[in-house]
Amino acid sequence: MKLQLISLLTIFSLQNAIAQTKTLYIGSYTKGDSEGIYKVDFNTKTGAFSNKSLVAKIENSSFIALSKNKKHLYAAAREKEHNVSAFKVKKDGSLDFLNKLTSNGRGPCHVTINKKGDRVVVSNYGGGTVAIYSTEKDGKLKETDQVFNHNIKGQKSHVHSAQFFKNDLFVADLGRNAIYNYNLNNNNKYELKFNTLVKTTGNPGPRHFKLTKNGKYVYVINEYAGSITSIKKTKNGFTQIDYDSTLRKDFKGKNTCADIHISKDERFIYGSNRGENTIAVFKRNTKDGTIEKIQNISTHGIWPRNFTLDPTGRFLLVANQKSNNISLYRINKNTGKLTYLNSTAMASPTCLIF
Repeated sequence: MKLQLISLLTIFSLQNAIAQTKTLYIGSYTKGDSEGIYKVDFNTKTGAFSNKSLVAKIENSSFIALSKNKKHLYAAAREKEHNVSAFKVKKDGSLDFLNKLTSNGRGPCHVTINKKGDRVVVSNYGGGTVAIYSTEKDGKLKETDQVFNHNIKGQKSHVHSAQFFKNDLFVADLGRNAIYNYNLNNNNKYELKFNTLVKTTGNPGPRHFKLTKNGKYVYVINEYAGSITSIKKTKNGFTQIDYDSTLRKDFKGKNTCADIHISKDERFIYGSNRGENTIAVFKRNTKDGTIEKIQNISTHGIWPRNFTLDPTGRFLLVANQKSNNISLYRINKNTGKLTYLNSTAMASPTCLIF
């Protein structure tokens, strides 16, 4: 009886340890010590990293994305040919290469997947194009379905990110200072619905953005302006409802914003500042969508290109590209504020994905 109890406790402990461990994939630039895409085991109770390993040798993986079922990973890579690659995720978290196609533009900087996992979109910063791919059942990329070129005479496009939402595809164009909205038509093709959600003034440079779960609100982080534009969906389109600085009032240096995320309960928004090298924390009014900055906290590193929240919402992890480290913070679920915990060495991290 005593042996049986010990066995049951051992099994329970092992199961609990496995449940607490999530795989974190890290994209990186490979000009220095990095060789490609890495994975680590992340303990969602303690925040500890373990078992770091190289899972794909690939040049300059500027952004990576996982399918919703965690079976496939896609990487936008600034290799000589400018590619997007598909991988199968094995049971142990390692990756098997499936295929690689041209990104249909220079400087691929972002990749994302729709909820079904049958469409992948790549944003090309240098080429100013958006490339849409269908996928095979095994996760391989098919040849490009559609390519949208945002360049016009006298105005250079720099497409920086895209997001699917149901039958819509939203695209942030830093060069054109616009958020495009494409809609899936009856022929299963995307067509332009709005060439910008809201009119912008000056040169804010919309880079990344997030939608609320119901798609009613869009929050855009502006690279050049150091700000977040808050947008609400209306019956006839979209309207701007708020505009907030991501910087401290006394900051005087050069800054470019990078990434943005919304907490699981949608009560808080986080944005990264490269230059001030901080994470800006905003409290969100869930009734009217407006936001108010409540904290700027150091990233304990240089150039926070990307960051993410862990699956439990307890931790925030920051990829400091130029200081070669990942900083870890605990999130206060009541206030949304961050507390710095520690830093882990990582060569040129560009993207963090659970």
